[in-house]
This record gives sequence, structure tokens and C-alpha cells, in this order.
Amino acid sequence: MTLSMPSAALVTWFDAHGRDLPWRRPEATAWHILVSEFMLQQTPVARVLEPWHAWVSRWPTPADMAAASGPDVLRAWGKLGYPRRAQRLHQCAKTVAAHHENVVPDDVDALLALPGVGEYTARAVACFAYDRAVPVVDTNVRRVIARACHGLAEPLGPRRTDLDDADALAPRSPDGSPAPSATRFSAALMELGALVCTARNPRCDVCPIVDSCAWFAAGKPASAAPPKRTQRYEGTDRQARGRLLDVLRERSGPVTRDRLDAAWPTDPGQRSRALDSLLVDGLVEITDDGLFRLGG
Repeated sequence: MTLSMPSAALVTWFDAHGRDLPWRRPEATAWHILVSEFMLQQTPVARVLEPWHAWVSRWPTPADMAAASGPDVLRAWGKLGYPRRAQRLHQCAKTVAAHHENVVPDDVDALLALPGVGEYTARAVACFAYDRAVPVVDTNVRRVIARACHGLAEPLGPRRTDLDDADALAPRSPDGSPAPSATRFSAALMELGALVCTARNPRCDVCPIVDSCAWFAAGKPASAAPPKRTQRYEGTDRQARGRLLDVLRERSGPVTRDRLDAAWPTDPGQRSRALDSLLVDGLVEITDDGLFRLGG
């Protein structure tokens, strides 16, 4: 099956309607873009903007962050959630500073060797920071391709062929090599999924590629997959972990166990489980005199 998409129309739409995000501006460095990709994992753009500005202002290069203490990094991460991302970013900064002359690599394989960098992040940094014409696939891209090219309401799940599909859709020069607009197309495809071809309420009336969309042409059939379970947050171990970390972030020094107990008083068993997991992850440490402090 040959895939196609009106890439010129999509890029034109993106030029007019793409969000003015700070990590997309010309002055953003590869380090700034890498920081944004770490922060945007499982976190909406609106929640990332303020912490990102503070982060790159405080630590404008990997070496600046590498010199910071683990507790300072966790405090700066604040309430972005999934604080192990902060740990991994800190480790990544140390590696870039020590082994890459303080410059984020531009090669996908070299990026993949960095702590905390997976395939999506490596490709996103290579593409968006260095204009490398490599396919970049996230949830939004996967959904757009499933609908526009395969006529499915939702993708069948992450597959290796997703990268092949994205690569096949990218604009090409007459000699078959990636066209200069290939990296812009990757950003546009992602933005379309984020703003227009959304999971719940797709705005087909303003979609720049609706005339070639297989799903729209088929009458927008419903997904055959079972409904996704909504992940609750209230009352979970993850919320308990966050409450305990809040106590430690708000204080410059170690705290006693009773302060942590007061942060999650309703379920001692869950509190102990959450604290144990934080200790295992290295997000919390016990001092020699039995107090608790941020790890890292």
C-alpha cells in the first residue's frame, strides 16, 4: 500500500496556525529543545511553559545543570509530575557536559545513548534541533496517520511500521532524497494531531487534509478497540508520592518521619509503600541520623 498526504497543504497550514512555542523559536538551542521534550512526556504544553522558561534561564547549558545538586533539580521540577524524568535529565546533562563537549549530539544513535533518551526523544531532537530528516512519531502523529491513511479512528497501537509510514509520507526531492520541508512536515503532522485531529473531538471542518482523509471519506467509523480506561489520580500511590515529595521540596533541609506521615495520614500502608518506592528510585534519601531529604 502506497501512502500519500498533501504535505504542502499541511506545511502551509502549520505556518499559519502552529503554536508559537518558545522551543520552536530560532534562538532555542538543542539543549533547550531536549529539556522541552523531557518535560512534555505525559505533561500538557500549558503546564510545561513556565517551568521550561525557569529551567533554561537557570541552567542554559548542560554543564550548568550538571553542576547543580540533585535536590535542587527535583525542587526546580516542581509539580510537573513523574519526577524521575528530572533525575534522568540531570544524568543526561552530566553525560553531555562530560562526553560531548557540552553540546547535545545531532545523531539519533548518539542521542539514544544518553540517559533517559528514548527513540521518540532522540528523533525529535535530531529533527527539530538539527533539521535531520528522520521520521518522528508520537501519539498525535500515530493517530493522524491511522485516520488519514488507514481509515481507522484510532491507531492499532505503537508499531515499528509507524516510522516507515511517517517516512513514506514525508515530502521528497525529485531525486528521492528528503525535501527541505521534511522537518517542517514532521512538526506540522504532530501539530495537526495536537490541535485538529484530536482523540475525542476532531475538528474535521478546519482540517487542511480532510479532502484526502480516508477516515473522513469512510464516514468517520467508530473505533473497534475497547474503550480506554481513564487513569484516576486521586488516592493513588502516585498522588501519595507527590505529597511526600512536596514536603521535602518545600524545606531546605532534612525532615523527620512525622512530617512525612502528616502529609498522607489516611492510609499508613499506602504511605509506607509510597515512601519505600521513593527511596528505591533515589528520589528520597535517609540521612545518617534517620531524617529524610531529597535524593539525587
